[in-house]
Amino acid sequence: MPRPDDVVEAFLHHLAVERGSALNTLRSYAGDLERYTAYLRGVGVDELGAVREEHVSGFVVALRTPVQGRPPLAASSTARALAAVRGLHRFALREGLVTGDVACGVAPPALPRRLPRTLTIDEVDQLLAARPGDDPAALRDRALLELLYSTGARISEAVGLDLDDLDGRARTVLLRGKGGRQRIVPVGWPALAAVEAYRVRARPALAARGRGGPALLLNARGGRLSRQSAWHTLRSAAEMAGVSRDVSPHTLRHCFATHLLAGGADVRVVQELLGHASVATTQLYTHVTVDTLREVYATSHPRARG
Repeated sequence: MPRPDDVVEAFLHHLAVERGSALNTLRSYAGDLERYTAYLRGVGVDELGAVREEHVSGFVVALRTPVQGRPPLAASSTARALAAVRGLHRFALREGLVTGDVACGVAPPALPRRLPRTLTIDEVDQLLAARPGDDPAALRDRALLELLYSTGARISEAVGLDLDDLDGRARTVLLRGKGGRQRIVPVGWPALAAVEAYRVRARPALAARGRGGPALLLNARGGRLSRQSAWHTLRSAAEMAGVSRDVSPHTLRHCFATHLLAGGADVRVVQELLGHASVATTQLYTHVTVDTLREVYATSHPRARG
């Protein structure tokens, strides 16, 4: 019967050579599986074929239990460790080293629900107005920020736009999302005006510095604006606007969804606009809206407080 350490070594070699896994993935798996084999030794299991489902479940419990001042492992990190263990046991079964997969039925810990960070409408207005000036970079940055809030686009989708993807007459934009999925989203007049000002007064000067190309949003060298540069633009605008809340690359996308729902939009429509494969993802924003309504109720209704 194979020893757990030997199977781990073979599994990591399989990931590196046959699957071409990234170095960071291999390091994470190696660390998680080192924990796993140490746990097995601690409970007296020295052959992989002797592992039972309760051992795998016990490992998950051990990771989530503080020991001698060591805090419990976060639910997300525990789920990652369990994924490594599952991969190990699937590999062992496929290679004929064991007769069954004892890890497949062990559930990971429930991950805490993280509500999206959003800004108020006033804060968004301040952020969108925070990039003054008529130089090419300022005009481009205003076009980017207006597009992000008007369409709910991911930053990667916005910087991936080509000139022909925006239809000013129909007031729509073609966004290319995850998994190659495409969607057509309406664009508001302020965003269209900002894009037109950039396209006429700024883009030709930026394009002249590069080789030309179809990209809508260009950097200072005339190439396509990168996701990192777009994220820096958003963060800088938030700082200039004095927005004290943390912003993320998805901040304006979250605001787009939350403000639509707060205004009465149907969750299924917002799902289509965001390009979510599942409505369950979109429904996270309904909780934000309910929380906002509850806060308004608590501060405004004369009998809201006991």
